[in-house]
Amino acid sequence: MWSAVGAFDGWNAIYSSPLLRCSEFAQALGERLGVDVYVDERLKEGGFGVWEGRLPSEICAEDPQRLFRFKRDPIEAAPEGAEALSALHDRVGEAWGTMLDRHVGQHVLVVVHAGVIRMLMAHALGLPLANIYRIEVGNAALTRLKVERWDDEMLASLVFHDGKL
Repeated sequence: MWSAVGAFDGWNAIYSSPLLRCSEFAQALGERLGVDVYVDERLKEGGFGVWEGRLPSEICAEDPQRLFRFKRDPIEAAPEGAEALSALHDRVGEAWGTMLDRHVGQHVLVVVHAGVIRMLMAHALGLPLANIYRIEVGNAALTRLKVERWDDEMLASLVFHDGKL
């Protein structure tokens, strides 16, 4: 994560998932840059039910096409006990709204997990949930969204995805 952000120091605020791999980095970066860090429960990764803690290779050992079916249709082919995508979408959307309201015209870093990044992209770009796992999200990579406002209207654009600064 440190190499992904490089020496960039232009953030006005940092938001983070409460899970340690994100929140510890966010707190350390916030201290280094002297910016506020907001740890938000709504930015926690989605729950994967019976897949929690399992490697993709372990899931595919039981059924080689299982992950493929999930990525093609994450709503109907979700693992047993998983958080519904609509619920994940709703809670991430609430956090997205909070960030947009609090930080108009500011540069905000959001330190989160792949599923949450997908949901932020879904909100920003109007993507259907059924296609959301067709977006690859690499480890410790950056996605940049630009939000423009005019009166009460908002337009979000994807500037880059899966990169480094």
